[in-house]
Amino acid sequence: MVTWGSMLLFLGALMAPPAGASAAPSDPGVTADRSAEAPRTWRVGPGRRLATPSAAAAVARDGDTVLIDAGTYTGDVATWTQDDLTLRGVGGRAHLRAGGRSAQGKAIWVVAGDRTRVDRLEFSGARVPDGNGAGIRQEGTGLTLTRSWFHDNQNGLLTGADPRSDVVVRRSRFFRNGAGDGYTHHLYVGAVRSLTVSGSYLRGASVGHELKSRAARTTIVGNRITDARATASYSIDLPNGGRSLVAGNVVIQGPRSENPALVSYGAEGLTGSRLLWVVNNTFVNRRSSGTYVALAPGSRARLRNNLLVGPGELVTGARASARANRRVGLRGFVNPRADDFRLRAGSPALGRGTAVPRRWRARWEYRHPTRLVRRPVAGRVDLGAFERRR
Repeated sequence: MVTWGSMLLFLGALMAPPAGASAAPSDPGVTADRSAEAPRTWRVGPGRRLATPSAAAAVARDGDTVLIDAGTYTGDVATWTQDDLTLRGVGGRAHLRAGGRSAQGKAIWVVAGDRTRVDRLEFSGARVPDGNGAGIRQEGTGLTLTRSWFHDNQNGLLTGADPRSDVVVRRSRFFRNGAGDGYTHHLYVGAVRSLTVSGSYLRGASVGHELKSRAARTTIVGNRITDARATASYSIDLPNGGRSLVAGNVVIQGPRSENPALVSYGAEGLTGSRLLWVVNNTFVNRRSSGTYVALAPGSRARLRNNLLVGPGELVTGARASARANRRVGLRGFVNPRADDFRLRAGSPALGRGTAVPRRWRARWEYRHPTRLVRRPVAGRVDLGAFERRR
């Protein structure tokens, strides 16, 4: 006997979709849930379905990874709007050469998405009519840049102002950037929340600064920053001050530098924090005169354990708390002609340092090229950017 209830069950079974099927997005009241889609990995290179990075920029979604085969991509420029992207060169650096083109009249790459990671890429030749072309123009919130090269651009890396943005640069090289106008630089970071630069090699900016940061917090640790024979201005420019640490760096002002100061703090007006710590750096001045640290009035600067090589005043512009900073000659270094300022046995810098609060200590050392190693702890600290291995 067929009951009304069993008939309803039978009719329901006829109307149900097959096992494993899902409702179509066009069904009334049903919305496709794309957030559940897993991040994808795109392969880019000659002979692949996506031959160029710009082709990947057109199809990538938030969270995807784009792997770019080593080689040179001339005239291929792109705007990246997705969030949480990883953009990486594989098999070596992938070289993005501007070739007279730019994205949005700004850069080889305009990065508009948030929390982007860029690794093992090379950017060169960015030129735009307004003179402000960049290898990367960062417009999103948050950027991590590693193992990448920027050279022969008007700006290397250029960022906008974003109080929520943290910019990290590690183990990267910047050389021969600058339009020669004094307004373009290797690294020019706007008013972001924080900038951290470590294990990197900045060399030979044209008239502009080797590094310029308007960040509320700037941390520059374990780098080699040198003008070489170029006409760079400041080695490190922190024009609005900010809570800043400059520690464990080799900073070399060249004989043709167009500004006598190696580190400038607050030259365009102090905003926010006015605290600067300068700890365990080796400063080299190859001009006939100069200033190692130029401070704006009202700065609160702490200078500890720095080595000074060459002429010039330690501090100008404001008073600073200075301890265990020492001027030395070249004989105590391994090979100063090759910019190797590691300490030799018998150096007057050995064991002459003073204690520094933990958060401001120099914990890292630069190893050429673009490596970062832990600074050893062996008794009383040595002066300068390197601890001699005993």
